[in-house]
Amino acid sequence: MATISFARGVPAPECLPVEELADCARAAIERGGPAVLSYGPAAGYAPLREWIGERHGVPAERIVLTNGSLQGFVFLAEQLARGKRVLVEAPTYDRPLKILKRVGAEVAALPMDEEGLDPDGLERALRDGSPPAFLYTIPAFQNPSGRTLPVERRRRVLELAREHEVLVLEDDPYGLVSFEGEPPPTLHSLAGGEGVVHSSSFSKTIAPGVRVGWFVLPRDLAEELEAAAVSTYISPPFLTQATVLEFLRRGNFEPNLERVRTLLRARRDAMLGALERELGSSARWSRPRGGYFVWLDLPPELNTRDLLARAEAAGVTFVKGEDFFPEGAGGASAARLAFSFVSPEEIEEGVSRLAGAVAEAADAAGVVVGASSPA
Repeated sequence: MATISFARGVPAPECLPVEELADCARAAIERGGPAVLSYGPAAGYAPLREWIGERHGVPAERIVLTNGSLQGFVFLAEQLARGKRVLVEAPTYDRPLKILKRVGAEVAALPMDEEGLDPDGLERALRDGSPPAFLYTIPAFQNPSGRTLPVERRRRVLELAREHEVLVLEDDPYGLVSFEGEPPPTLHSLAGGEGVVHSSSFSKTIAPGVRVGWFVLPRDLAEELEAAAVSTYISPPFLTQATVLEFLRRGNFEPNLERVRTLLRARRDAMLGALERELGSSARWSRPRGGYFVWLDLPPELNTRDLLARAEAAGVTFVKGEDFFPEGAGGASAARLAFSFVSPEEIEEGVSRLAGAVAEAADAAGVVVGASSPA
């Protein structure tokens, strides 16, 4: 029995524009010649920086291209967060938590609800603790919860950040992968480009293998990131960056994005429908309007560390919720379910297997679970 993975937050193979990218790579070499096959400025391929700068309404000098957006987070953490306090959502993306721990940052977890980051919790953290190096937030279709911060809360978060002179790091890889209309404006755009570092990548909209992320930064911080890049890898991969630019110049981006949205919307719908049928009132879950993930909350008596072992024995896997919290801060009865990589048919079968594992775990814990719709 093949394992069905809800652990992989990556696009399915059919989401990837293989033939188009192959043709763009050849054209990028022919157009760019030795320049795209040689060493160059660590901030990235200048024409692509210009394209991204125009999209965000800033000069190209404020754009730094990185090896996926996570590489840029490493640079920022090393520059700003060593031994300092950093505010994060709880739950949040697990990789930044590992990076912050590695640089010795004190991570303060901020509460969330179904609408994302709670501004009142942010206000308390800013009032009661030491000044943070920055606030790290994923406001659109958050990893891992799938939640999206409404525009009113976005404005309040920005007001608090300005009041306390706190830098906001907005991680926005999923914002364009919207299934139900346009998501709210980015924090960066609402702030007029001031006080917010905006990061994103083409991993979720073109292909993760191109490894092209970007940061929109104040000029002085852009120079610091470029210096960190020089000392880390000397020169970025200009061929993949030029390939992405060729893809954009040809007008392939919007049609490809719409295709990705359609494919992932069907997977999101399949997962929500399967959870409704199979788990009912046994659990609660987020209902994302875009992105890659559903957050599953089980009864507090059920520990997803134990459930994961049962689920893997049944042929389905996920990421346990505690991985997305600072150590000991929560998530013991929660799970992240990624719907992006598997087909709708696999999702239905996988949720059925998961429901069986939940029933076994509930029996072992003496927990009574129901089968009606969640509240």
